[in-house]
Order: sequence, then structure tokens, then C-alpha cells
Amino acid sequence: MKKKYKIDVDCAACGIKMEDAAKEVEGVAAASVGFMAQKMTVEFAEGADPAVVMPKVREACKKVEPDCDVFF
Repeated sequence: MKKKYKIDVDCAACGIKMEDAAKEVEGVAAASVGFMAQKMTVEFAEGADPAVVMPKVREACKKVEPDCDVFF
């Protein structure tokens, strides 16, 4: 299952950091950040619950880029 989320990030390099961090979260099969659109697309692993996974994605993103946010 794929879902798109609004994000708040200041630069493209920070978006890449967020993308890489999201990919490392258990339950995420793939992730991509569209800096210009301020969107993150997350593909969840089979059986993963987005309500459980997304708080972990936000936490991972904030570790690499404290000024960012992911809205879900």
C-alpha cells in the first residue's frame, strides 16, 4: 500500500536525508520525497499498519533533520 503525506522541509538535501531515514524504518518498503511538492510517498511493507509505522518515520526524519515535519 502506498500513501502520500504532506511534509515541511526547507531544502532538497534535507528531503534526501528524510527519504533515506524513512527507508530504514521497519514496515517501510520504499519512500520518496518530492521537495518541490512538499510530499513524501511511503510504500508500506505487506501487513504493516501505517498508523503504527508513520510515527516511527516522523521520529527517524526528525533525528536527521530536526526542523522537518511529516503530517499524517
